[in-house]
Amino acid sequence: MVRIVAPREERTVLALTSMGLAVTFFTMIDTSAKWLVLAGLPALQVVFIRYAMHFVLALTVFVPGEGAGAFRSRSPRLQFLRSLCLFSSTILNFTALKYLPITVTTTIMFAGPVVVTLLAIPMLGERVGRHRIVAVCVGFLGVLVVMQPWGAEFHPAMLLNLGALTVASLYFLLTRMLAGVESNATSQLWSAGLATVCLTPFALVHWVWPQSSADWVFFLLIGVFGGTGHILATSAHRMADASLLAPVVYIQIVLAALAGIAFFDTYPTIWTLGGGMIIIGAGIYIWHRERKLQRPQGS
Repeated sequence: MVRIVAPREERTVLALTSMGLAVTFFTMIDTSAKWLVLAGLPALQVVFIRYAMHFVLALTVFVPGEGAGAFRSRSPRLQFLRSLCLFSSTILNFTALKYLPITVTTTIMFAGPVVVTLLAIPMLGERVGRHRIVAVCVGFLGVLVVMQPWGAEFHPAMLLNLGALTVASLYFLLTRMLAGVESNATSQLWSAGLATVCLTPFALVHWVWPQSSADWVFFLLIGVFGGTGHILATSAHRMADASLLAPVVYIQIVLAALAGIAFFDTYPTIWTLGGGMIIIGAGIYIWHRERKLQRPQGS
């Protein structure tokens, strides 16, 4: 009897679509954050709103089906560190967004695969060959091109963005370490819930209500963008390999440029575009090398 297997392409197309939508929502998180901090809301309050609404969304989606067991972690220490890294990165990024164009913050964050490659050596014991080391150096060159520390275009807020990049890379490594250990529900509830609990006292002390109707729209939707984006991204990785989905993230530089033009009347500079192309090239090369190393011999 011949067993018929469902074609992989259907799941792959759905995974790519989900990841593309997730990246769109991630762009809208940054757009909402920049809009709100420019409207006068404290950055910590914006981060709190983003995670509080994400937490409500996660509770609504996961708890009715899984009950209190959705909160039970098999590795609470790593889950705590992962959640701490995620919202720390968000705080740094949202603060930087008050001073920098979305295209700049997004482009610098694209160096994530470069930093992850370096951090994976001590944290995961991975061996990195000379090809990927060269790609790492090229990637950091691209970051320097974007930041221009030698010129007048350099802004100290870029250092906050570098901090966000480093902490976010730790978050991705911890996510990799928890793969196959934790469920999507547990990861979502912990990351959003911990941020909500930790930030509540700081957000309430200097609370500022939105003033205009546009402020209210972004205020109410930023958490929805965050929760939906992360749920879609996690679902995409369950339907297709991470190595297949990784390049989809790079469409965000186009989306960020469009959002900057549409909402803030800011256009990407030649330095941002040039540095972004260098960073993306290095990231794609690292992705290509990882896929090549993971591919079984003779396939």
